Amino acid sequence: MDTNTPHVIQTRTKHLSWYLNTRPIIQAPTGNVGGDRATWTWVVPPSADLENELAVEEERIQRYGGNDPAEPPPKDFDLGDSQQQRGLRLPHLYTRKKLPGMAPKTQPTPQNWSNGRKWVITAMIVAMTVCATFASSAPGVATRFIDADLGTSREVGDLITSMFLLGYVFGPLFWGPGSELLGRRPIFIFTMSIYTILHIGLALAKNIQTILILRFLGGFFGVAPPVNAGGLIADIWNAEKRGTAVSLFTLGVFVGPVTGPLVSGYMLESGTGWRWVFWVMMIFSGIMAVLTIFLVPETYAPVILYKKVQALRKADPVENEHLFAAYEKQDWSIGGVINRTLFRPFHMLFVELILFLITIYISVIYGVLYALFQAFPIIFAKRHFTIGQDGLVFLSVGIGCALGTAVDMYLSRNTPTLIKTWRGFPPPEERLKGAMVGCTSFIIGIFWLGWSGQYGGVPWYVPALSGVVLGFSVCIIFISFLSYLVETYLMYSASAFAANTIMRSLFAAAFPLFTVQFFTKLGVNWASTILGAVGILLLPSPFLFYKYGARIRANSKYAPCLDLKVAKAIAAEAEGQTLKIGTLADDPSHEEKVSV
Repeated sequence: MDTNTPHVIQTRTKHLSWYLNTRPIIQAPTGNVGGDRATWTWVVPPSADLENELAVEEERIQRYGGNDPAEPPPKDFDLGDSQQQRGLRLPHLYTRKKLPGMAPKTQPTPQNWSNGRKWVITAMIVAMTVCATFASSAPGVATRFIDADLGTSREVGDLITSMFLLGYVFGPLFWGPGSELLGRRPIFIFTMSIYTILHIGLALAKNIQTILILRFLGGFFGVAPPVNAGGLIADIWNAEKRGTAVSLFTLGVFVGPVTGPLVSGYMLESGTGWRWVFWVMMIFSGIMAVLTIFLVPETYAPVILYKKVQALRKADPVENEHLFAAYEKQDWSIGGVINRTLFRPFHMLFVELILFLITIYISVIYGVLYALFQAFPIIFAKRHFTIGQDGLVFLSVGIGCALGTAVDMYLSRNTPTLIKTWRGFPPPEERLKGAMVGCTSFIIGIFWLGWSGQYGGVPWYVPALSGVVLGFSVCIIFISFLSYLVETYLMYSASAFAANTIMRSLFAAAFPLFTVQFFTKLGVNWASTILGAVGILLLPSPFLFYKYGARIRANSKYAPCLDLKVAKAIAAEAEGQTLKIGTLADDPSHEEKVSV
């Protein structure tokens, strides 16, 4: 069966069938058709016009890396007479003047690099992410030793984790725009170097105030790799191949936190002391900083081209006087940067239903992950586990994360085919399958943990195995929902990510402050039941988005909905309903085929 037929489109992606059946694709231009709007004839544009529009939108995505400075145009789905408007809205990506000696396949774009080189860069960003997230949880195990050594209370000691995660809240406001202004490479080298130096201060700290301040700064600088990883992956991988890289990056986000308690637990058990936890983190981050210098080149295409243009102007100032890169024309004023990094993310958070609900869901899930670092010692203390054995239990969460990544990759195995069928922009709702599985298994895992962990007579491996389910759920939910956000908001996805990162980091910073009291006062069973009830409350989200997501996006200001345009065009082409724009007035005798 032809996969381009309207029947297949509607049955394989039922969330778009309402649009295919009810929405006309284009309105005849006002200049060609008179009379009241209700009397205008609805026609289908030629595929060439749609291809031009998709090419322009892809250009915007590549140019701005999901952080388009322009506000979205009104969403009227008018594809027919927009060619001239597109030229005004979006100048050429680089320059009107062709760069000498540069054929299309040799343009300075990292997507033309060899796969081997791109995988080395991908491995580096995953390793840097593990390094940053490892530090978020590793010192948590050492809290009671730090409290005893420096004479602080348990409540103050809990701030050691929270202050680091609070740095995660503010860091994205600087390192996201910074990577677009200066490039990815300088930001990575600078932040990883400072991050390394801060751990020296932590290892030598004499009071809790120093530790808390340096932990905040550690989170502030350390968050740069996770924040810019998505942009770097988009820089070097095309849409068909970046799914695997994104899955591996997401796995790295969780491998760090779950291995932190394991490593630090056995270090403390061996008698090395809590300061060596920070020395190990310093060594890890120092190695990553050095490797970054040698293995991570600049990947942000606008900055690469800007440097190329600078070199050409310097080589021949007269001939290349009018040569410029689009990067030089971007708005880097304080007002423009504040709008993109502060105003727009929070504006989107409160006006975009999809972003709001997904952010709430991911924030709760992320908070639960960090709550586990406090809950596991409570649960397994009843089973007389040592501090090292407590850390070993976290491997179950890591195993679950690996399984979640593998399952998501399996569920996404048809993504390359979908991308080709949908001309580069498949329905974002196809990314929600993993979330639908993960949201259900999360509820099972949290109840399993609570009611098996409450009673000391239950064998240790029963609550430990719940960590596999929870790790699986958290990881696959993250991959699925974050992929959905990227494909929903496209050229505005950076703002959506910024809002999501800030909110989930706030939740993660807050959870450790009350987790011990929460699980101690209520008991592991009832505390977990409350978290499970929240999961049940949010459970319908991915299912509702899968069914009604297209409707919601069609009324969204920031979601381009290119898949809706492609869907209508494919259906029309399959039925032979194509009409050249302008013939309505220019050729009255033309036999028009109009859509119903």
